[in-house]
Amino acid sequence: MRMPSGTVHVAVTLVAVAVLVLGGPAPAAGEKAAPPPRVEPSPWEWPTPPPHQLLRPFEAPPTPYSAGHRGIDVPAVTGGAVVAAADGVVSFSGIVVDRPVLSVRHDGGLVSSIEPVAATVAAGDVVLAGDRVGVVGSGGHCDERCVHFGVRLHGEYVNPLALLTSVQRAVLLPLGR
Repeated sequence: MRMPSGTVHVAVTLVAVAVLVLGGPAPAAGEKAAPPPRVEPSPWEWPTPPPHQLLRPFEAPPTPYSAGHRGIDVPAVTGGAVVAAADGVVSFSGIVVDRPVLSVRHDGGLVSSIEPVAATVAAGDVVLAGDRVGVVGSGGHCDERCVHFGVRLHGEYVNPLALLTSVQRAVLLPLGR
């Protein structure tokens, strides 16, 4: 049985993470252990310039076909710059219903979509994180006030905030503070 290449990539990544977390093979007698390799965070960026605020957060639907908000809405003005959130290949650039949409396929089974975007790139183009890919367009629920930024992992929507490097992580404090 042949596994899809995305599955192989995910499996190799998981093995690499396990080796980093659990440690590799023990050094031979008298050998000094090499320091573990440094793991960099995912280089995802916001699709619009700062300040980064949310007009509407991600709201996971209770079932795949239920109502929800499958992305985040970020304030933006028509004509403002839109950049690629991460390295990838443009998989779609065109009109969906009443708005221009741009989708980029990334490593690990991730696909990001931004709308409304008047794209300056086309399907098949390679983009790097931070590359200008278009300008804020009009249409859809974000018409002339924001962009909607969604991310799918193997076809399932996930919260884009989990991938953005500039989002501060939550810290749990003990009760009573």
